[in-house]
Amino acid sequence: MEIQELYKLYEEHPCITTDSRNCPEGSIFLALKGDSFNGNRFAVQALEKGCAYAIVDDREAVEQSLASSSFIPHPSSLIYVSDCLQTYKDLAREHRRRFQIPVIGITGTNGKTTTKELVCAVLQTKYNVLATEGNFNNDVGVPKTLFRLNDTHEIAIIEMGASHPGDIKTLAETAEPTCGLITNVGKAHLQGFGSFKGVCQTKGELYQFLATREESVIFINADNEHLVSMLPDTAWVSPYSTNLENAEGCVCGEVIACDPFLRFRWRESGLDLEDRQSEPLWYEVSTHLIGAYNIDNMLAAITIGLQFAVDPSDICRALADYQPTNNRSQLTTTEHNHLIVDAYNANPTSMEAALLNFRDMQVSPKMAIIGEMRELGDSSREEHGHVVKLLKQCRFDSVWLVGDAYADIKCHYRKFHDVEEVKAAIAEEQPQGQYILIKGSNGTRLFELPALL
Repeated sequence: MEIQELYKLYEEHPCITTDSRNCPEGSIFLALKGDSFNGNRFAVQALEKGCAYAIVDDREAVEQSLASSSFIPHPSSLIYVSDCLQTYKDLAREHRRRFQIPVIGITGTNGKTTTKELVCAVLQTKYNVLATEGNFNNDVGVPKTLFRLNDTHEIAIIEMGASHPGDIKTLAETAEPTCGLITNVGKAHLQGFGSFKGVCQTKGELYQFLATREESVIFINADNEHLVSMLPDTAWVSPYSTNLENAEGCVCGEVIACDPFLRFRWRESGLDLEDRQSEPLWYEVSTHLIGAYNIDNMLAAITIGLQFAVDPSDICRALADYQPTNNRSQLTTTEHNHLIVDAYNANPTSMEAALLNFRDMQVSPKMAIIGEMRELGDSSREEHGHVVKLLKQCRFDSVWLVGDAYADIKCHYRKFHDVEEVKAAIAEEQPQGQYILIKGSNGTRLFELPALL
């Protein structure tokens, strides 16, 4: 069955479910497969629960479920395709094409989810915006987001994650963004990418896609030499910068303070200055985000807001009101301590930024609970050794290292096998009066610690 024919079925039954436990009456069940599950085994069960159709790609698994079930579905309710995941993406693209609205693609090693949320906050002051929920940014999450598009939406923001070469190319071909942003490139998922060069090539697939589209716009951090070097010659760019001396044509800004929340100012440097009689107006914003590095995310959101004619005062208000709630750049004050929680993810680039920012914060005493970084492949020992070296330079009052990646690295810091050992130490010692940085990959589960501190 061609995608156009399948889409006609979707228009008649506009609900796709990939979870056999959630089968709304008249919906379409799409059987996805993973390392430890095969949705084809539950297709008959989904039809029995009320799905109108089941899209499947494993005939043997379906026939086994038919043989073990007393329910006999109508033969036409089982639709066989060669690859359910590819069909899911193709259907999502077909749905996206029904809406002639701007679609903003956002990817990058660090900051893409925070930037996505800041951009959404800014654009929502003027538009009805569809944005990726949470971090549903892979080849299942992006289609799921696209299927939420409806006639009320005026702009869509699609976050795109990657862990292997070709991932961004695939997601861009699914979402077909009209403009986009790479927040940065750094050392992450090296086990999948193979090298930093592999990271750049994969993230750069967004630039390559946009360069082939008429009237597309690339929003770029003009200070990032890696991103600038990746730009296609034909790209139309809208830059931002923190270099006030060389910011012609850029939205530019600078950090005023980080005590501990980021406070910064920005202006439309070089934009239509010929028509103005005075210097550009500076706008000052006090945020609820920890970390001077977040100014790049703020400037990206400002640049995109201006591109879509959001009033500067509305931009400032949206950025000032934004409150992080996702274990990224959060400051939490408990009865006993002040916690800087950045425990959603970690890689060498984001770890260094977090440690240096914590070092520069004018607070005391400082304690750092640092989890290991995952998916670094052969670079793991070197990168964890660099973290320990940086910690020594920072001279924090107390450091706890969590995870076996630190086990063989010589240092005087306390080491813990896993988060359970850390919990036991917290229960016994009950740290109080500390400013505590909690940073590590999601798999280390350090996000479970704030409730105990």
